[in-house]
Amino acid sequence: MFKITLTYLIAVVLSSILAFPLQAKSPKIGFIYIGPPGDHGWTYMHDQGRQDIEIDLGFDTTYIENVPENADAVRAIRKLAASGHDLIFTTSFNYMDQTLEVAKEFPNVKFEHATGYMRAENVSTYSSRFYEGRTIAGHIAGRESKTGTIGYIASFPIPEVVRGINAFMLAAQKVNPDIKVKIIWAFTWYDPGKEADAAQTLINQGADIIVQHTDTYAPCQVAQKNGVKAFGQASNQYDFCPDAHLTAIIDEWGPYYVARAKAVADGTWESTDTWKGLDSGMVEMAPYRNMHPSTKYEAIALQKALTEGKVHSFEGPIYNQAGELMIPEGEVAPDSMLAGMNWYVQGIDGDLPQ
Repeated sequence: MFKITLTYLIAVVLSSILAFPLQAKSPKIGFIYIGPPGDHGWTYMHDQGRQDIEIDLGFDTTYIENVPENADAVRAIRKLAASGHDLIFTTSFNYMDQTLEVAKEFPNVKFEHATGYMRAENVSTYSSRFYEGRTIAGHIAGRESKTGTIGYIASFPIPEVVRGINAFMLAAQKVNPDIKVKIIWAFTWYDPGKEADAAQTLINQGADIIVQHTDTYAPCQVAQKNGVKAFGQASNQYDFCPDAHLTAIIDEWGPYYVARAKAVADGTWESTDTWKGLDSGMVEMAPYRNMHPSTKYEAIALQKALTEGKVHSFEGPIYNQAGELMIPEGEVAPDSMLAGMNWYVQGIDGDLPQ
């Protein structure tokens, strides 16, 4: 029989603790969505990223969908913060003020606001350089349009959307200086009926390619029905309009969401601003289809050049609608200009809504 001493017991307990440390409580992650995950566009891709957290890290996640960008957002965000969520992603631009308001009430909760620019000690911002994908789309449209008229469905006149319109137009003009872009402002992110009506109106006005900065696949389906081409939005929407779909900008949020959730779990989370593009994989392009082989070849080459930093979407000389030089030759637009872009490039007809 061995005599078990107190010293021996203490040593055993200590070694067990060192070998099998107590596992920290997994963080609870929440999401606020502007639309439903079934939009197969913007919200769908955020929800795919949410699921990546569950799959890769095993953390519990919850979401609230169809949250308007008003006082209802404050209540929805506060509901998640008050119910034990450690990290909350608010996934639409106009959740900015509401996110900051709730963040002040819950200083121990971390918040991540998509596409915004205002931060706090417990609020980060993140976005993608979607405009790089718009540059590729503009090049394709400039090559492929037979009528010389492109229809563009825009959501709200915020810098993110204006950047996209300008990047698209600049690229289209390079291959077709006479190209025209007709813009309809929908003043909504998610409204399939309104988006469909806007697409039909643009087609009736002579557009043979439809572009959108709204959240559903409705415009693509209208393009398919009318025998014209379209670009998907936020995800690969080919299945909804296989004969019309040229390509789509794909928002790949998963790796970012996993990294930020892991940072909360590790205690390394800090307030940051993230703005990445094709080079990081945060922006991807759907397969190039329904276009001339030479256009496809050029699109692939342009994507490669943008990814490698050999081409910039906003390289001078660039003039605004009034003919004023905004970006001199040999220079590129600084991020500060892109982040606050509130003017149209030369060649776009109509006024920018204020």
